[in-house]
Amino acid sequence: MSAFDRMSRRSLLRGGAAMLGTAVAAPLLSACGGGGSGGGNAKELTFWNFYGPNPQAGGQSKWFTDLVAAWNANNEVKVKLHYMPTAEYLAGTALQTAFAAGEGPDIFLLSPGDFLRYHNGGVLTDLTPHLTKEQIADFDAGVLATRQVDGKVYGLPMEAEPLGMLYSEDAFEQAKLSEGDIPKNWDQFLDVAAKLTTKDRFGVLFETIPGYYQNFTWYPFMWMGGGAAVPESGNPGFNSPAVHAALKLWQDAVNAKVAPRKPQGDGAGNGPANLGSGYVAMQQTGIWSVSEMATDAKDFRYGVFPLPVPDGGTYTTDVGGWAFVANAKGANPEAAAKFVAWALAASDAEGIERGRQWNTVVKTNLPTRKSVQDAAQAAGAFDSPQLKVFLEQIVPGSRGEPRYTPEVYKAISDAIQATQLSGTDPAQAAADAAGKIDTFLKGYKGAAML
Repeated sequence: MSAFDRMSRRSLLRGGAAMLGTAVAAPLLSACGGGGSGGGNAKELTFWNFYGPNPQAGGQSKWFTDLVAAWNANNEVKVKLHYMPTAEYLAGTALQTAFAAGEGPDIFLLSPGDFLRYHNGGVLTDLTPHLTKEQIADFDAGVLATRQVDGKVYGLPMEAEPLGMLYSEDAFEQAKLSEGDIPKNWDQFLDVAAKLTTKDRFGVLFETIPGYYQNFTWYPFMWMGGGAAVPESGNPGFNSPAVHAALKLWQDAVNAKVAPRKPQGDGAGNGPANLGSGYVAMQQTGIWSVSEMATDAKDFRYGVFPLPVPDGGTYTTDVGGWAFVANAKGANPEAAAKFVAWALAASDAEGIERGRQWNTVVKTNLPTRKSVQDAAQAAGAFDSPQLKVFLEQIVPGSRGEPRYTPEVYKAISDAIQATQLSGTDPAQAAADAAGKIDTFLKGYKGAAML
């Protein structure tokens, strides 16, 4: 049985959680009307993204520019790309500010982690009328779930990106470690990180920059011990021993000086800038780093292994990925929705090849559509040793990136930052965050938090 067959049977991402709260929350976005960044033009849709046209070009930028050129050649309503640097898009407030001013883009990229801000704010277009039942069924159900509300599709995922651990083979050899020393549990993990640490190199890297990405990378450590961010199905919510332990692991790594307080490059998701430069010997990052390493550190020798598990825990990793969404308050929501459906759900040969190119040629991700998975597998796209580990060892324990409101996200982020970098007791930080989350949930009435 192939790795993709196993993924289909188990569902790549596990979804599902109960609706939380009963009362309506305050609007998350105000003055959401208006079109693109140019003031709104029904004949020219703006598409905000962090891929292209990138001044430094590259395959990912070209994929975006080719995508838009193909659409524009056959449609009266044109699409215009608006590029923003990755750090600005991920950590900045430009998108939120634009929507608050009534000048949100017609099309933009959105992660599950920030989905509820925009859905509850009423600015995501229902894409369902522009998709056939067969197209919806082609998407992995778990991947699509975090972009659906009440059965309606509000975003189309372009990729699925599981998290793993990359390690330097040279650093292991220099520390007289072998594959048999790859850590399986948290105690081994910190011990190996200490052995890999030198005066010029840290043993391991976790994200230290606050934001949705940091939360995304921390969630697996909470889940593996049975922890949860919000109360559901009888769990106590954020103030639990599993959460305390997950916060303490990251804190211990920094306190022991086996993990840095600051990553290099644009963050801890950048493999070449951190692992490839020799700054760290092990790095928590995602499957996208495989293509980045091949491009920017092609001679670097490295391996991949699943995230270590706490004693008595269950292996779990997080799987994220960006989606195209259309602005319901933009200048031409229907045309924007048609573009999104065409770009990522087209079932003709050109649409499938477009998906294969994105996920396996210009970038390394897992395709979100079964048809694209089949095409990628037939082309031998996942034959490299690193990608085989992702498919065979990492993916089977995957869980989708959760979607929380900004209030829940921020409480968790504050707890991670306070413990990791400021020395706050994990139990105290968890209790403080849980209090904020529980208070917020009493007044929440929005889409389900998955």
